[in-house]
Amino acid sequence: MSKKHSKHHRGQKRADGVTETPDLHGSGRPSTARRVGSVADAMPAVPASHPRVPIRAAPGIVTVEPDTRFDLGAVDTRADGGLDRAFAKDALVRERERIVALQERLYAERARSVLLVFQAIDTGGKDGTIRSVLKGVNPQGCVVTSFKVPSSDELDHDFLWRYHARAPGRGLIGVFNRSHYEDVLVVRVKGLVPDAVWQNRYGRINDFERLLTESGTTILKFFLHISKAEQKKRLEARIADPEKHWKFDPADLVERKSWDAYQQAFADALARCSTPDAPWLVVPADHKWFRNYVIARTVADTLEAMDPRFPQAPKGIAELTVPD
Repeated sequence: MSKKHSKHHRGQKRADGVTETPDLHGSGRPSTARRVGSVADAMPAVPASHPRVPIRAAPGIVTVEPDTRFDLGAVDTRADGGLDRAFAKDALVRERERIVALQERLYAERARSVLLVFQAIDTGGKDGTIRSVLKGVNPQGCVVTSFKVPSSDELDHDFLWRYHARAPGRGLIGVFNRSHYEDVLVVRVKGLVPDAVWQNRYGRINDFERLLTESGTTILKFFLHISKAEQKKRLEARIADPEKHWKFDPADLVERKSWDAYQQAFADALARCSTPDAPWLVVPADHKWFRNYVIARTVADTLEAMDPRFPQAPKGIAELTVPD
């Protein structure tokens, strides 16, 4: 095949980005097709911008107002919103049903996503909350990531690299069990980097979350707030129960000595990184039954505000019959 013929066979790109390919069916006219390989061409059609979704925090949750000082110590960890435990447990079942139904629509729509961020001091209840609130959710539409000590590969990149890689894609609910906030919490308390480094990270975190929200991800950030006395009780329960020994880390006792430093680090992160699009929600978490109910209701109410829709079915599908 000559070079000239070979070039024509592959197709020639026009000035408008369309590639002309030879007619393979004998009409004598070249067909046109958008060139393959462009990221934009491969992406599904989605809105250029996404409307802001109101975060509907359930009664009893404290929303941290943006650009204000925040006194974490003023939040009562034993608050229960005046609710009855039996009522909250029954109501939790109903909220789970709402989440399951709305998640199916979100997954089918495949245009937006939700990111649930859970932060707490040790024994704060992140694992239990995730299991309880998302019970029954389709695993195909939910991705949970527990962030541990960063690997050597992760440390070779910027501090947000590993978190961005796990952000949920369209149609998914993503869950961060610990999150990008570890880099202004444990990193700060343990002095793993100079002060100037972690101080600069608040702004980068806000930029990161703004990017996600502008790309169609609704972010719900829950801080599970327990008292020092409640942490002691939970640590003692783990020591007393052989089946919970796997959950006990002697290092937790060392970390407990830094209680006050962690409380200050949490308070600063909540105040400096609570924004209109991604506010921090402080959940009184000494009562697990209250914690689970108000978080489930918040997730369900926010999904409802997003109002995901099933895609429009092809015309005439209702009239089709399946042959024997």
